Amino acid sequence: MKAYRIFSYLYVLTVLTEVILLVFSPFGVPFKPSFAQLLYMLILFLYLFKLAIYPAGKAKRRLFLIFKFPEFTFVFSLSFFLFSYIYASNANMDYVQRFMQMGGKLNLAIDSRMERSISAMQFAPLLILNLIEIVYMRIRYSTLSSRLMGKDIFSKWGLFWTFLSVILFSFSFPSFLKLDGIALFAWISIVPLLLVIEKSSYLRGVFYGTSFGVLEVMITNYWLGTFQLISLQFVTFFFLIYYLVFMFVTIRMYRLVKEAKGLLGSLSFLVFPLAWLFFDYLHSIGFLGYPWGMLGVTQYSFLSLIQISSVTGVWGVTFIVLLANSVIAMLIREFSFGTNVPVKRWTAIGLFVVIFGSAMIYGYVTGGKYQYRDENWRGEKVKVALVQQNTDPRKNDYEDTLEKLKALTDEAIREKPDIVVWSETAFVPNIRRWSKLDPEKYPLAKLVREFLRYQKSLGVWLLTGNDDYLIFRKNGKEERYDYNASVLFSPEGKRVKTYHKIKLVPFTEYFPYKKQLPSVYQLLKNFDVYLWEPGTERVVFRHPKFNFSTPICFEDAFPDEIRQFVLAGADAIVNISNDYWSLTRVEAKQHFINAIFRAVENRRPLLRATASGVTAYVNTTGRVVKEAPYYEEAYLVVDVPIEKNGFTLYTMYGDWFPLTAAILLLVLSAWALFAGIRRRDDR
Repeated sequence: MKAYRIFSYLYVLTVLTEVILLVFSPFGVPFKPSFAQLLYMLILFLYLFKLAIYPAGKAKRRLFLIFKFPEFTFVFSLSFFLFSYIYASNANMDYVQRFMQMGGKLNLAIDSRMERSISAMQFAPLLILNLIEIVYMRIRYSTLSSRLMGKDIFSKWGLFWTFLSVILFSFSFPSFLKLDGIALFAWISIVPLLLVIEKSSYLRGVFYGTSFGVLEVMITNYWLGTFQLISLQFVTFFFLIYYLVFMFVTIRMYRLVKEAKGLLGSLSFLVFPLAWLFFDYLHSIGFLGYPWGMLGVTQYSFLSLIQISSVTGVWGVTFIVLLANSVIAMLIREFSFGTNVPVKRWTAIGLFVVIFGSAMIYGYVTGGKYQYRDENWRGEKVKVALVQQNTDPRKNDYEDTLEKLKALTDEAIREKPDIVVWSETAFVPNIRRWSKLDPEKYPLAKLVREFLRYQKSLGVWLLTGNDDYLIFRKNGKEERYDYNASVLFSPEGKRVKTYHKIKLVPFTEYFPYKKQLPSVYQLLKNFDVYLWEPGTERVVFRHPKFNFSTPICFEDAFPDEIRQFVLAGADAIVNISNDYWSLTRVEAKQHFINAIFRAVENRRPLLRATASGVTAYVNTTGRVVKEAPYYEEAYLVVDVPIEKNGFTLYTMYGDWFPLTAAILLLVLSAWALFAGIRRRDDR
């Protein structure tokens, strides 16, 4: 095939040009045997691979190389280009520069602009040529591509519909396109993907589904490139595995149920919403828990709908959005592909209307009740000052940070708050350690002494994030355990109680497999990852006016974690965070909208004090009552109604909804399997 050979020769020419430019251009990068460069060489090899095996291939293999293999090379190359481009932002980060000064070995350009130029030069020519090949070959050899991949637009152009789903899904969340996110996109975001999976072969469906997962994770979470030097790598790798397994299992289940006759076949539209919901639940628990990217979170401003969270958790909102996608996809299939089955259509529409309508009625009634209660509250209120000092705790300018905290607190104290809240590690020097040492000999001991003097002079309760530690004796030896902590001080200057963060960020704050996986542990140390120990006690702080707990940083994104604090007796959720490191409002907003649901799920007010990010007060309906500006020195003083509420259904029973979804999914699959066996026996 002449066109195929022409593209193959163009790939050879492009690869040779890339190699020459990388070595001899002004952006030239000398080859080093790093993992990243070896991967890039693998990508170059893949583009030459087709030319090498095409002449010896049989007809079927040649068709695979012409129409399917280019899709794989494009997704593979695009993924590494996105990673390389995002990761380049680290070059300008001052903590990376400090890491390199301490002996860290990174192959980074002088600045982010140069690093991104190198990434574009490495990948853009190949990606553009690859994309032209995919489009041209499908148009030029339409009959052949239809015979191999299907005649309809969803199978023939599956990769492009998958990209559309990636775009809709990613931008339904807060993004660089729109900070608030485009919530409407969520309701149709996976419709193109579901149609592609429907019309593609099993393995191609798995490929498209996994490609969707990897790309949406990188685009939605691009800000991880500035968190730690290895965060984006780990998240992308694990979601690759997650989505691969998820698609292998779910597509098989879907086709099994769809092939059944009667009522069971009419319920096939439930498979993906149930499975996806359970998938979201699974990647939010355990050591690797990372509860980002749940479609229900995009509806944070749809207050009537999100009230259902007090019954189902955020999972109920996610399921409704997923169900809408599945029903829309089913209707498009019904009317477009000549498979009009009225029972199936009306079953899907009817079920969605009942579920969505019930959620809206519940939300309108209960949301209105709680909103009216807050607006007309005549009972106990607590006045809380939330301080946002807008500094990076990872820097060592502790004196400057303390001065900013003091200045902001002095302004806030004029409004006579009942308690002042500082952010996560707002005051970094270990109070427990340095308060015991001579301030004349140790500068940090002097700084801690100054902090304690200032806190006592306020005459008001103060909560601050801090680096804490405890000493344990094991096998006759003393071992020190470091913790990310929050510490409460009384107006008299007494250290009342301390909470140690329980849910730590995997790989960047916590790694429990030091002995089992020493090479991974050494890798983390090489990248200057500071590891903590997880706390064990769900502390409830006792203030004269209310009881509260202080989930630290991304702990407020985990539904069950916050639920456990409420069960322990918290009247309010006081989150302390540091989102300064990202230097982007997108990450701060994504973090915040996750946290909003914790207020609704448990009917407890949510208060957030961040080093910078979103410092805010959210009432029990999820309404943002007051919010500080992003990335500015600021403080909020808010009056919060405190009612000794009972427990919501979600607080009492936890994550029952996704577990029920898993049970229903198993019932549908078992029913379909049994029906299939009976059909074969009847023959």
